Amino acid sequence: MSAVPFIEFETGDRLLDWIALSDALAEGHERPRAEIGDTFLYRGEDTLLSRAAWIDGLGSAVKTATIFPGNAAQGKPAVNGGVNLYSDRDGTLAAIIDFHLVTKWKTAGDSLLAARRLARPDSRCILILGAGTQARGLHAAYSAAFPDARFLVWNRTQANAERLAGDLPGVTVASDLQDAMAEADIITSATMSTDPFIRGEWLKPGQHLDLVGAYRPDMREADDAALTRSRIFVDSRATTLGHIGEIEIPVQAGTITQDDILADYYELSAFERRSDDEITLFKNGGGAHLDLMTSRHILDRWMANR
Repeated sequence: MSAVPFIEFETGDRLLDWIALSDALAEGHERPRAEIGDTFLYRGEDTLLSRAAWIDGLGSAVKTATIFPGNAAQGKPAVNGGVNLYSDRDGTLAAIIDFHLVTKWKTAGDSLLAARRLARPDSRCILILGAGTQARGLHAAYSAAFPDARFLVWNRTQANAERLAGDLPGVTVASDLQDAMAEADIITSATMSTDPFIRGEWLKPGQHLDLVGAYRPDMREADDAALTRSRIFVDSRATTLGHIGEIEIPVQAGTITQDDILADYYELSAFERRSDDEITLFKNGGGAHLDLMTSRHILDRWMANR
């Protein structure tokens, strides 16, 4: 009996390409709609999240994550966990894949797929909000699709933004959020904020806003005006509506309705920009089906390079 492969971060990271991954996510949504099961357990600010998905013909995956925001103060990763990928043919364990590898590529690849369709192709300034681990993946992903763009980074704690900029050549620290938003063609936000700090009145025509950070019912990054000024898209209605505060809080308040969500990735042909002046907004909610698609792509790349 052959050993089940364990694909480590460094091994898998060398094999992957951002454009190819976002194409694989698009192809994954041409398959039958995923069956998804999410479980959230909370203890104060800490979260235990288990996400499972099954796609006919692709297999199934279970990703379990622990999210402890307080770890950062101790110099430890805030997010930990593991991913098991199972065969669609017989249900056997096909691979164990490093959690951080899947999360890095799934999260930023999810946003990149939307940006490749919604952002203006001539976008030349990209603003990253947040200076954590996800900010690095977003910088790498957006650099692949917009190679001529310059990057700004803003963070509430400026020292963290300076640290990120020091690690990523060519990235400039922005000290004022409103001024930085005025410069940007694309704004990608990956913070742990529970209170909206992206103000819709600061958005300008033609921008694309990519909201990554909020994953709990009490979390938001953008205010009501940002949503009402934008054409809104999500990666999955099933994992955002009723689950994530970014969308659900304004829906419950009557600020927007579910009909204002124009499409998710199972309606990918609707992901298009109608004019250079419109503002597009994408909510990256993650979801186990995206972890499954990403894990399968990682395993395929690993097998092709054995």
